[in-house]
Amino acid sequence: MALKAGIIGLPNVGKSTLFNAITKQNILAANYPFATIDPNVGIVTVPDSRLDKLNKMYEPKSLVPTAYEFTDIAGLVKGASKGEGLGNKFLSHIREVDAIVEVVRCFEDDNVIHVNGHIDPIDDIEVINLELIFADLEIINSRIEKIEKKAVTTKDKDALLELSVLKKCKKSLEENVPLRRLSFEKEELEAIKSFNFITLKPIIYAANVSEEDASIGYNEYTNKVKEYAQNEKSSMIVMSAKMESDLTELDDKEKEELLKEIGIEKSGLSQLVLATYNILGLKTFFTCGKDEVRAWTFKDGMKAPECAGIIHTDFMKGFIKAEVMSCDDLFSYGDEKLVKEAGKLRLEGKDYIMQDGDICYFRFNV
Repeated sequence: MALKAGIIGLPNVGKSTLFNAITKQNILAANYPFATIDPNVGIVTVPDSRLDKLNKMYEPKSLVPTAYEFTDIAGLVKGASKGEGLGNKFLSHIREVDAIVEVVRCFEDDNVIHVNGHIDPIDDIEVINLELIFADLEIINSRIEKIEKKAVTTKDKDALLELSVLKKCKKSLEENVPLRRLSFEKEELEAIKSFNFITLKPIIYAANVSEEDASIGYNEYTNKVKEYAQNEKSSMIVMSAKMESDLTELDDKEKEELLKEIGIEKSGLSQLVLATYNILGLKTFFTCGKDEVRAWTFKDGMKAPECAGIIHTDFMKGFIKAEVMSCDDLFSYGDEKLVKEAGKLRLEGKDYIMQDGDICYFRFNV
């Protein structure tokens, strides 16, 4: 599935350094605002120990992990919604992603200038959130002006629903409350789906700290970010973009030893990738064989034919059944044949809701 997470933040908070570490690409990371002019896109693989186990069991010719896109979006500044900095160009890039990673500066460094002249992570968060709110409000006000008279006059059911939801959103945003904090019915979300509201997207706050503070896991700034994130029921992780960038130069064994030495159980990048994967409501199923072992991304709640369609549209069109076993059962019994003999291999139909860790063989006829 073509899913995207976008990295945003004020200039000089470590966005591009983080992006470099994630994608192992050498994107320009300069010490001045707007070093990133166009959004850089990189494919990120999702760490999954189950894939390593399946690789050992099947010894396939090809091993393909599941992945999604991370987009590095240039730094926003106060007034972006009114064209300040590089303004609305970047806001349009944010509309195209499914989830937002907001990098927040939580480190002191006299050699790296702060766009506002001082370190205040909550102020930074609120500057960005306010610009995103203004951007959504501009679209809402324009749309209400366009459809309100027609909706009231014609009494069209769909138009009235859209108008009602837009006014609900407008009220929230005018009170500086992002749309992700609101509760929506399914039909309400459908009514505003096409607008791609930025403040409706799920968000993770990545508190970027010094290498020293990364080993501790917090500092006075991160504590403030954590409280802020908890209040709006969002996710937050603490990491050092600089350290993560350095770690990419090491092999897996060296990386593991270094993390253990400094007392970090899991790298910040692994935490970020998994957290982003989770807030998007994503799960993984597998297809396994001697030619290929592959992980596939699907949205929680999808049924078997939809997941078959992720592999190929013909699989969904001609779906008959899915042979399904779980990774846990396969690892427990150690062999597909033994799983089948134990009655753990199932035939599932069109209404089967796929589960994380399912191993599938799709039967179809076109």
